[in-house]
Amino acid sequence: MDQAPVQKQVGTGLPGPYSVGRYAGKLQDWMRERARVQLIGEVTGVGRSKVQAYFELRDSDGAIPCAIWLNDLEKAGLGDGSLRDGAEVVISGGLDYYPGGGQASPNFCFRATHVRLAGEGDLIARLEALRKQLRSEGLFELQKQLHRPRLPKTIGVVTAETGAARRDLLAGLQRRGWGGQVIWGFAPVQDRHAAPAIGRAVQDLAARPEVEAIVVTRGGGSLADLWAFCDETLCRTVAMLRVPVVSAVGHERDKTLIDDVAAVACSTPTHAAEAAVPLDCLAARESLERCAVSLRRAGEGAIGTRSRHLGALARGPARALQRERAALNQKIREIRAAAERGLADRVASQTRKGSVVLERARKRAIGADMEKRRAALRRAEVALRAHEPERTLERGYALVEGVDEEPLTSAAAAAAAGEVKLRFADGRVRARVSGDGDGDDDRER
Repeated sequence: MDQAPVQKQVGTGLPGPYSVGRYAGKLQDWMRERARVQLIGEVTGVGRSKVQAYFELRDSDGAIPCAIWLNDLEKAGLGDGSLRDGAEVVISGGLDYYPGGGQASPNFCFRATHVRLAGEGDLIARLEALRKQLRSEGLFELQKQLHRPRLPKTIGVVTAETGAARRDLLAGLQRRGWGGQVIWGFAPVQDRHAAPAIGRAVQDLAARPEVEAIVVTRGGGSLADLWAFCDETLCRTVAMLRVPVVSAVGHERDKTLIDDVAAVACSTPTHAAEAAVPLDCLAARESLERCAVSLRRAGEGAIGTRSRHLGALARGPARALQRERAALNQKIREIRAAAERGLADRVASQTRKGSVVLERARKRAIGADMEKRRAALRRAEVALRAHEPERTLERGYALVEGVDEEPLTSAAAAAAAGEVKLRFADGRVRARVSGDGDGDDDRER
């Protein structure tokens, strides 16, 4: 920007002041020099003047005012009414600025030179970028970690009040024989502005404690028709719910972003009915009836078998009693024999013990008697020794004995023997007797 000699104002430190018109013109030139780009977004606030059409181009992150000359709009070949609120378009152009004037207001806009309706490729590119962002944040896994009941009592359904999806879902639930309660959360499912209404309906159903699963469904269509189900805010809301969400948007070839964040993604409303109620109630009832029939037959057979068995048991007590009586008699005989053997063993043991005791008593008695006899003998021995001839011999006496060493107790016997032995205490000596033994003088010593 060219600069004229300027005078700096004290205290600001900024260049200027410039004239407004000159600065606005330079700003216009600077903006028009910016790179020209393509933008994609949703049209809103469409209006027209005599020379141009103006609108805002929006997405979830921001908005920018746009304008296009009517002759450029005609060259784009769009049909009447194609540039309308809610349309998804791709525009080419760059920044522009109208400086205004003394009687006209300035205006900033993105000056479009070409406009076309967004095609599948454009929407798919936006969808893939948003899908990659939500996946990186882990929002695709939250719903899939929730527990889904096999037989819920209450299901919430978000769909259009009129439409084939509602009828197909009810038909699918009826074919499964489910008899629970459906709470409807009706919302528009076609308009590009339907996402907030769908989000509110889903949140209202999740706030009800009796709701155990939520189904979000609508019929098929183009990606533009289903774009409300690719809304970032709606998908983040579904991912954070406490109730598992079953999505059934479009047909098998359709793939919306809500399918990625939901607990289960289904291709049709009928498939959604099977996912919301995993248990086939009709098949379960039929299986239960078959099991009941089998159980009844098994019970009847068991009753017959048990009856015959009980009849056999009823006839068996007498035989069993007889067997028990015989066994008891055998036990009695064994007990009696064992008692007799025990008594005999006890008597023998007592006899042995008595014999031992008596023997010990006898020995003690004999011992005592022997001790008495020994004492008597010792006394007799003492008395005998007191009268023993040896004692007399020790006092100086001699015992006259015959040749056969028998004592001779008289002088006549000694004279008759003629030869005697004189026994002293220390031995014997022989002696001859002479004289007739009438007097002491005639004895020979």
